[in-house]
Amino acid sequence: MKIAIDAMGGDYAPVELIKGCIKAAKTAEAELVLIGQEEAIKTELKKYEYDRSKIKILNANGVITMDDSFSAVRTKKDSSMVVGLNLVKDGKVDAFISAGNSGALVAGATTIVGRLKGVSRPALTPLIPTKKGYSLLIDAGANVDAKPEFLHHFAKIGSVYMQACLGIQNPKVGLINIGTEVEKGNKLTKETYPLLQEDSDINFIGNIEAREIPEGEADVLVCDAFVGNVILKFMEGFGNWVFSMVKFEFTRNIATKVAALLMKKGVGNIKKKFYYNDQGGAPLLGIKGIVIKIHGNSKDTEMASAILQAEGFVRNKLIEKISEKFVNLK
Repeated sequence: MKIAIDAMGGDYAPVELIKGCIKAAKTAEAELVLIGQEEAIKTELKKYEYDRSKIKILNANGVITMDDSFSAVRTKKDSSMVVGLNLVKDGKVDAFISAGNSGALVAGATTIVGRLKGVSRPALTPLIPTKKGYSLLIDAGANVDAKPEFLHHFAKIGSVYMQACLGIQNPKVGLINIGTEVEKGNKLTKETYPLLQEDSDINFIGNIEAREIPEGEADVLVCDAFVGNVILKFMEGFGNWVFSMVKFEFTRNIATKVAALLMKKGVGNIKKKFYYNDQGGAPLLGIKGIVIKIHGNSKDTEMASAILQAEGFVRNKLIEKISEKFVNLK
């Protein structure tokens, strides 16, 4: 198994990404291919002791920056991102991971790797924490303007993911809406509802309001990327605010500092659950290969987790199982 890494993408490239690769290489079975400016990668690798048979370098001089347009995948063909996507397309690696420009990655994966037959659009699919574990948010960044057909396909893709990779049998699918009543919502959700309701291949439980998401009543949360990205970013921001307030309250005086010491482990467990950087990244599902997007500010833990996540996708034959769901879909 081979997993390619965009060593030049993201805010902390290549330092933190390489650090994450070193961490993952200790337990991962895959050979890791670091794509990017060779000298910069070599300089960083010299800091570590590692199994040299498990980490290779593939030179790519170009870099798609966070300020680039998504069209940079057409003009920067020598970039680490484009080289990595072509490796997936040609079957030379089993997966590709990038912390780089999201728009460029989605556009590049769609045009270079290509969509699975029958899939209308690919979707970015992060896991989000809930009381019951994790739910899959689909779509969280690929399709801001969606059609009912897209959301229907997201429901099918998400169901396969949760069953194949998290072991949830007959996962419950919810359509994110402003109310639970069938008649609520905008044109998109109203037209999507019957498509999900009539599909016997998915376990559709109806509309889900945003306040119900943390309860974990739905395993798959279906929405367009505008809604999904707002939810994702709000959760991240809300988490930062909550823990900043907790820190403030626990450091106000001697009594609260003592209380903080007594509750340190419990608060730490809650924080770990909320920030879940050990769960990997957001796979772009619906394309012909495994492409995973991690946060632009990802550090070593996120990188290492995404590598192990990618291995799991390959072992569970995730792409093949999604493809099977669309073979006879018209």
